[in-house]
Amino acid sequence: MNSDEIRSKYIAHFVSKGHKEISAARLLAENDPTLLFVNSGMFPLVPYLLGEKHPSGNRLVNYQRSFRTDDIEEVGDKRHTTFFEMLGNWSLGDYFKKDQLNWWYEFIVEELKLDPARIYQSVFAGNDLVSRDEESISVLQEIYKKYGVSDGVGPATVGDGEKGPGEEIDFNKSRIFPYLDKNWWKRGDAVGELGGPDSETFYDTGKSHDPKFGKYCHVNCSCGRFIEIGNSVFMQYRKTVDGWEELTQKNVDFGGGLERLTMVCNQAPNLFKTDVFSSYVEFIESKSGIKYDDIPSSYEIITDHIRAVTFLIGDGGIPSNKDQGYFIRRLIRRGLVHLNKVGVNFDVFIDLSRLVIKKMSAVYPQLTKNEETIVSLISEEVQKFSRTLDKGVKYFNDIKPVNNSISGQDAFNLLTTYGFPIELTREMAKDKGWNIDEKEFAEKIIQHKDLSRQGADQKFKSGLADTAEATIKLHTATHMLHQALRQVLGEHVQQKGSNITPERLRFDFSHPQKMTELEIKQVENIVNENIVKKLPVYCEETSPEDAKNHGAIGLFDKKYGEKVTVYSIGATLNSKEKPYSREICTGPHVKNTEELVKFKIIKEEACSSGIRRIKAILV
Repeated sequence: MNSDEIRSKYIAHFVSKGHKEISAARLLAENDPTLLFVNSGMFPLVPYLLGEKHPSGNRLVNYQRSFRTDDIEEVGDKRHTTFFEMLGNWSLGDYFKKDQLNWWYEFIVEELKLDPARIYQSVFAGNDLVSRDEESISVLQEIYKKYGVSDGVGPATVGDGEKGPGEEIDFNKSRIFPYLDKNWWKRGDAVGELGGPDSETFYDTGKSHDPKFGKYCHVNCSCGRFIEIGNSVFMQYRKTVDGWEELTQKNVDFGGGLERLTMVCNQAPNLFKTDVFSSYVEFIESKSGIKYDDIPSSYEIITDHIRAVTFLIGDGGIPSNKDQGYFIRRLIRRGLVHLNKVGVNFDVFIDLSRLVIKKMSAVYPQLTKNEETIVSLISEEVQKFSRTLDKGVKYFNDIKPVNNSISGQDAFNLLTTYGFPIELTREMAKDKGWNIDEKEFAEKIIQHKDLSRQGADQKFKSGLADTAEATIKLHTATHMLHQALRQVLGEHVQQKGSNITPERLRFDFSHPQKMTELEIKQVENIVNENIVKKLPVYCEETSPEDAKNHGAIGLFDKKYGEKVTVYSIGATLNSKEKPYSREICTGPHVKNTEELVKFKIIKEEACSSGIRRIKAILV
């Protein structure tokens, strides 16, 4: 049974139980400052788990593309991926433990035909505030009796869940295992947050226990014998000052990994031996002449990272040096380093992205829709890094560590000169048994930032070279250009830099692709139409919050003072009229747009990955 069939069967199974299928969220988290990426199907549903009514009702099901940054350096161990698909179903105050656990077992035993004798479950062990989850234990024992397998409760783990109960377990008799730290879910520590016990499902792969992970094996052991395939979270509590109080609306939040279910359904030795990855693995093998089994970690890193990158860019991500874009760039560069290890041309990374799009577009049509952007941005990153990779690897290989430690200066040089993220340097050093002088590296980064800041302070505010009349006019034109770009291209457009002289303006902005001639002309026309309107330009002081509420464009993720200066073209803050543009800015500007006479774009070009640049003049 391949991954597409399992995905379809899961949705159909829960639809048959009265669930409504809902659409998935984009990978790039929205409206949640605590999260860069959507890492499960639950996070987009938080408002409804907190009590808001969902338009599709109180029984929901979907499959959600997910990305977890924590696992980047774990990829390559046959078990971890950064990108995965999460199968999810939810009860918003409707059914609870009995229905959830019974329906889940119906799916994995009766639909997927998994052997119930190889399926185990963990539950919450209980503490001074919340008692052991006897309800789940009782339900699970009924389920195991139904399928004719042992239903014994094994020894509890109340210490470190990674170490287990610290005794030999007879897995023929014990099937349900209480854990303290592994089976309590909470969204956060603040008063009012949701929480509750969860019950995880494990499948016994039949592998032998590796003693390096502890003397005794247990279902949460890291040796790889048992693999988690699903987790039912029972959100029945809310955090209070004194602990946890039970909710009147009890929710179920279930998540199961599609890739892992595919692996166990097909008795595959690991995730990368399933149809999820096989076409990518075979393609690399055909190009390299080296088999997956000869260098599995590199194959796993390449294939996982190209899936992640393709989906992240397909959902609007842009490679860069910060925030979400940093992780995309890091994945691409790590993938290319490992392509280099298997002796494959870097164009294969681009070919692999097209393969991902071809394989997954029936389920995720946005990949086909955004194929040109995806391939273009990956190609730019590949070209950029390929120019320095060989030199960077040579530099690394020439390093002479002292006491098995690389200097912070060398790590800094690899970052700034060759584009090697520090995590990549750490990984390469670890392969050789080396460390990095992290303290010296941190000091070099601070020095670098201080120098950059001093350089920035020497420039005139707002990117102006001076305060000549012509420069001031072009500064106002820059604001008008910014607004016109957002009208024509979309509100994803954000200023990424500017440089203004008396002769011309240069404006950098976020946009994933080259502008068409029509788009350039439309932008130019909008600016000139508003010049002709002779719009007044207003300068006002207000709070950052008030500026934001009035639609001002600004970097609201940075710290402003108590007051900011807002320049509005066409209407004041208190006016009922809508302004043409409104931005937080320190000035200076003209008094009226008629002073600009006529605006003309003379060039539109790429500035860096995902960033375009416009040069324009006033005539």
